[in-house]
Amino acid sequence: MIGIEAVGYYICENKECNIGKVFDGEVIDENFIKNKVGIEFVSRKNHGEQTSDLCIKALNNLMLHYGQINMAEIDCICLCTRHGDMIIPHTAAILQNKLGIREKCAAFDIHMGCSGYIYSLDLFKNFIAANNFHKGLLFTCDPLSEYVNKYDKNLDIILGDASTVTLLSDEPLFSINKATYYTAGQFSNAAYLKWGGDQYLFMDGQMVFFQGMQYMPKVIKENLILNNLSIDNIDLFIFHQANTYMIESIAKRMKLDLSKVPIDIKNYGNTSSSSIPIILSKYINDNNNIIQLTAIGDGLSINSVSLCKVK
Repeated sequence: MIGIEAVGYYICENKECNIGKVFDGEVIDENFIKNKVGIEFVSRKNHGEQTSDLCIKALNNLMLHYGQINMAEIDCICLCTRHGDMIIPHTAAILQNKLGIREKCAAFDIHMGCSGYIYSLDLFKNFIAANNFHKGLLFTCDPLSEYVNKYDKNLDIILGDASTVTLLSDEPLFSINKATYYTAGQFSNAAYLKWGGDQYLFMDGQMVFFQGMQYMPKVIKENLILNNLSIDNIDLFIFHQANTYMIESIAKRMKLDLSKVPIDIKNYGNTSSSSIPIILSKYINDNNNIIQLTAIGDGLSINSVSLCKVK
């Protein structure tokens, strides 16, 4: 059985404070920042720092807290990103070289955003199992800060830069159940970034919020049924960390115990596909037997999956 053995992360150390920021000549409301968005600081990568550099920092952090990983035992690498080091080649190949991993190693990227971690977990788990591999490294990194218009209040105060790495192996701490996927392509214009220079990321936050409220409870309930589980079986609900108001609103609509719904974006922001594994890494060694992961991302794509501690 292939599952999750360990998770590590790196949050970029440069921080921009949202309190007191000025847009269109007006200071943004502090109450809005603290109680609605819930993001007081956004993390920023260094100038010239690339996606592969951030991934390596996540791996170094994992090994600092978990222990050394023998790179000779790594069979494959997967990177979930929409913004690799270059258009060509794929950044997973760059990582293979930088990490000194043997040539007999599969390496590929998955082009996904906020919902990408669950997609990547599912695909990578099955890829490892199908090829009789034993260990693989799944990275996430989507440094969006360089694509954000500094005059766009809706995005500048939300998006942060970070990276994560998940060690998948045949000696897992958590197994990965069947996932549930929805794609509402009719709302794909809710968030986009066009090809070409001088382009900025656009997001209709209200549309994403409304569709999240419609789809996410539905997807969670369907996934629980798929895996013969109920809400009461779940010890922890980890949502994509879009903003505090959205997470709390979905939890309240589903009548979830808010103590089981962690929110951890105050000091770094929405980190796209890295947001779920960052929180997972902080709770993976606690007394949680079943953890439900749920995300919404551009596309719109919505997904959910449960993780079960291996006895």
